[in-house]
Amino acid sequence: MCSPTIALTVASVASAGLQYKQGKAQQKAQYAQQVRQNELARKNAVARYASAQLKIRQELKKSAQSDLAGTLKARKARATFIAGAGDAGGLAISGSTNALLANYYRTEGKFRNAIRNNMDINISQFERNLEAIQFGQESQSTYLTPPNSKLLFATQALNVANTYYSLKFQQQNAGLMTGKEKAEQTRSVTDWQDV
Repeated sequence: MCSPTIALTVASVASAGLQYKQGKAQQKAQYAQQVRQNELARKNAVARYASAQLKIRQELKKSAQSDLAGTLKARKARATFIAGAGDAGGLAISGSTNALLANYYRTEGKFRNAIRNNMDINISQFERNLEAIQFGQESQSTYLTPPNSKLLFATQALNVANTYYSLKFQQQNAGLMTGKEKAEQTRSVTDWQDV
């Protein structure tokens, strides 16, 4: 018949084995969840990058179209003005006419400069958005902790040893003897009687 200490130690070993298996499965599941979280963060960032890039491309195209429309309008206005000035009796363009023509160029330059400044602001905002997207991805990502079965095994082995020595200590404090100690005591008594 086995002693209660051995029975409890065997039960502790079985329990530790089950806890090891459950802990390992839990660590694997946690690692898989962390990988999924990081993949979702990456996909989200890629989608946001694509959206931001589409928006800036649309703004660039819109700006280029406005610039072209403004340039064509200014050229048409200048051509109409020059043609009208030339029809005024074939006179050469005078100083006041030149000043008016320069005003057309200045107006066109201000318009184009305003478009360029707006695009610079849009591009600057686009760059800040890209940085925010990157920061968002980093904040949504998690640190990967791969399963550590060696540490888990060592923990369970120490738990078994702790249980065993705890039982031994309790047995010793209660003044109980193990089967081996009883046999040794009986043998020492029989050996003494034989003398």
